[in-house]
Amino acid sequence: MLYLFIFILGSILTSFYMVVATRIPNNESIVKPRSHCDKCHKQLKWYELIPILSYFIVKGRCPNCKNKLSILYPLLEILGGILFLISFLKFKISYDFFLSIILSSLFIIISITDFKYYIILDSVLIVSELFIIIINLLFKTNFLFYLLSGLLMFMIMLLVKKLGDILFKRESLGGGDIKLMFVIGTILGLKLSLVSIVISSFIALFYALYSLYILKKEEIPFGPFLVLGAFITLLLKNSILSLII
Repeated sequence: MLYLFIFILGSILTSFYMVVATRIPNNESIVKPRSHCDKCHKQLKWYELIPILSYFIVKGRCPNCKNKLSILYPLLEILGGILFLISFLKFKISYDFFLSIILSSLFIIISITDFKYYIILDSVLIVSELFIIIINLLFKTNFLFYLLSGLLMFMIMLLVKKLGDILFKRESLGGGDIKLMFVIGTILGLKLSLVSIVISSFIALFYALYSLYILKKEEIPFGPFLVLGAFITLLLKNSILSLII
C-alpha cells in the first residue's frame, strides 16, 4: 500500500507539474481558470481530472468537443509515479529521497518547457532551491559546501558557454542550463555534478544525432538531459564515489 501511495503521489504531482509547465511560459495563472479543454475551453469535471485514469475514462477525447487528447498526459503521469517510486525504493524516507524527488519533479517540468518552448523557468529553479535549503536545514547538513559547489558549477558552465560561443560562433548553451547546474551542484556537490554532466552528455548525444539527421534540427534542449544525468548520478552515488575517490 505504501508503494502504491508513493506512485499515486508522484502521478498527482506530475499532473500539477504539467499545468505549471504549460501555463507559466504563456503567462497564465496556475490557479485560474480551472483545468479545461484546450480547444473548446470547457471546464473539466472532477472525474476528468484523475491522473492516468481520466484519459481512459473519456477514451482519449474531450467529452464536449471530441478533440483528441495527447497520450503524453497519462504517459507523463505514469513516468512521474515511477520516478517517485524508484526514489523511495532506493532511498526510503531519507535525505537523498527528498533530493531525488526534487530532481524527479524538475525532470518532468523541464522536459515539457525545454522541449516545447526551449526555456527553463527561473521560478521553478528558485522554488526547487528553496526546497533544497529547507531539506538541508532539516537534516543539518553542511549546506555551505553544497552552496559553494553550486556556485562553482555555475561558473564552470558559464565558462563552457563562453568558449562554446567563440568556437561555434553562435549560442552554444542556454542561460537556463547554466542556472540549472547551480541547482544540481547544491544537490550533488562538485565531484558528482561533474560526473552527472558526463552522463548527461552521453545520453544527449543519441538524441542529438536523432535530432540532426532525422528531425533536421541543429539545436537540442539540454536541460532534461542534465536533470536525468543528475538523477542517475544520485541513484548510483555510492558506486560512483567509490570509483572516483
